[in-house]
Amino acid sequence: MEKRVFFTHTFLPYLLVAPQIVIIYIFFLWPASQALIQSFLQEDPFGLSTEFVWFDNFAYIFHDKFYMKSLYTTALFSLAVAGIAMVFALFLAVMADRVIRGATAYKTLIVWPYAVAPAVAAVLWMFMFNPTVGIIVFFLKAHGYAWNHVLNGGQAFLLVVIASAWKRISYNFLFFLAGLQTVPKTLIEAAAIDGAKPFRRFWDITFPLLTPTTFFLLVMNIIYAFFETFGVIHQITKGGPNHATEILVYKVFRDGFLSLDLGGSAAQSVILMAIVILLTVFQFRYIETKVHY
Repeated sequence: MEKRVFFTHTFLPYLLVAPQIVIIYIFFLWPASQALIQSFLQEDPFGLSTEFVWFDNFAYIFHDKFYMKSLYTTALFSLAVAGIAMVFALFLAVMADRVIRGATAYKTLIVWPYAVAPAVAAVLWMFMFNPTVGIIVFFLKAHGYAWNHVLNGGQAFLLVVIASAWKRISYNFLFFLAGLQTVPKTLIEAAAIDGAKPFRRFWDITFPLLTPTTFFLLVMNIIYAFFETFGVIHQITKGGPNHATEILVYKVFRDGFLSLDLGGSAAQSVILMAIVILLTVFQFRYIETKVHY
């Protein structure tokens, strides 16, 4: 028999949800509304004069070659980070799920990088790939490969992708491992008895049952690549060289806080917010149809 909870006090339900509503208003609705209003304004850097310019800020953005380059860089960067982080995390989760001895220590060591701050992770990779004293660069030079991400845009892009993906692997690992532990072992054993090889058992049985977890991580990793990688990029490349690693969120920072183009950066933030919302809706509308619950 279904049981339902009824609140006898009229204001109790509103009181219970009030803290969450206040947090959403302060940290999302109010800043978003201010960015939307400011995107239609043209202000001087000192805030002494303001002019209403309608859609001029948006028109300028889409005629800016650096913004279009940043849009392309963001798309490529987010796909690369999400793909690398999820593939490696799934592989490690499958291996960890099979470990019997020392499983706790093995899983703990994999999870540790998640506790590292983005700036610290960036410094770690920046030192390892330092063109002068980096240990990885030393081995690359020994094999005849010249590395200098300070001057080479492609190498800089590769470095921030590796650093950002490495930072995210631990997060994905936790969810994939939890998902693997919910897969009924009887199904795997039955497939093994029928003669299915390990890869076939994983692809035909295990992975379809992991699609809800995979879909959730896909959405979260795309959002992570769009926003939370700012610290990594700022510490390693600062968007350079020649805008090679300048993703959309970093361009908002550069134009707003460094160039003091407040209206233009507000318009960029509105466009970025719209892109993320549309991308999330697209994922739930079309990709979720492939998910097996």
